[in-house]
Amino acid sequence: MSILIFIIVIVALIIVHEFGHFIVAKLSGMRVDEFGLGYPPRAATIAKIGETSYTLNWLPFGGFVKIYGEDGGGEDSRAFSARPRILQALVLIAGITMNLIFAYVLITGALVVGAPRVLSGNDLADARNMELMVANVIPGTPAAHAGLLIGDSIIEAKDVRGIWHATDPASFSTFIAASAGDTVSLSVKRTGSEQNITAKPMEGVVPSDPSRYALGVEVATVGVVPLAFGAAITEWASLTWGATLLTAEGLWHFFYGVFTFSANLSQVSGPIGIAGAVGNASAQGIGDLFSIMAIISINLALINLLPIPALDGGRLLFVIIEGIVRRPIKANVVRAFNTAGFAFLILLMVVVTAHDIFKIIG
Repeated sequence: MSILIFIIVIVALIIVHEFGHFIVAKLSGMRVDEFGLGYPPRAATIAKIGETSYTLNWLPFGGFVKIYGEDGGGEDSRAFSARPRILQALVLIAGITMNLIFAYVLITGALVVGAPRVLSGNDLADARNMELMVANVIPGTPAAHAGLLIGDSIIEAKDVRGIWHATDPASFSTFIAASAGDTVSLSVKRTGSEQNITAKPMEGVVPSDPSRYALGVEVATVGVVPLAFGAAITEWASLTWGATLLTAEGLWHFFYGVFTFSANLSQVSGPIGIAGAVGNASAQGIGDLFSIMAIISINLALINLLPIPALDGGRLLFVIIEGIVRRPIKANVVRAFNTAGFAFLILLMVVVTAHDIFKIIG
């Protein structure tokens, strides 16, 4: 079931992205020869409507819209290369724009149906599925040494005095502070499974109160509070903007690491890891599924904006260069760069997927 949901999610994101290219190309008077799911070689032709073939292809890493003359050449006014460069640029950024719009819609939907978020005092009365979640782990502290991770949900804590069980950050901090350094056993939920972690609170962890016993972990109450549609509309913009900035920062660090041979793959997921995340989210509810889809859609948009040949950003760079030098780049040069870029992306996908497998079997 998780695999089926993952396939539906990926197909939806690809269709949204490619539909952006497709509809703007059509409106710009360009000839669209093919709308494909996956990358060639071709597996099957679903239909041919007018001049456009709709196809399934064997490499399931994305999709494409094949526009006549997009790699240079083209013998008539309907070729991509023959249209004004402003229209070429609009076609190239249309897929990125559609993914961002789709993310906005998904986040709004998640807020309306209810997705986990940090709760304020006003939210507590209407919240459901409340948990105490780890929001930060300070390096070098008892929490870090014990193996607590951001995103863990603390179900209960116990020591020689008794058991704590609540969702209030203040009461948890008070319980830990009163331990006087005795070992505390924590029941923690992580990625759907429960495990026990032991830690020994220490003094000096909180700079403003050095005599207080603490673990070095910041916690917050997280729960589900559905919002009215009007309230969701006013909140989605800031949430989506924040998610976009965080995603951009993460991608910058990753690709900088790739090109400087210092990339850390421990926090990167390929198709297998994404499938697992989608499966976990769908098991939690439709709000969680919408949220993870929005994050993937934002990632897809920003990755395509990168100036790498074969991606929209790389092709947009060619259009900008042609506008500056006021002559088209030779078709064989465009094809060569796009082929090299495509090979790089496939190699990167294979490496990340292999890393996913090693994480599972390791």
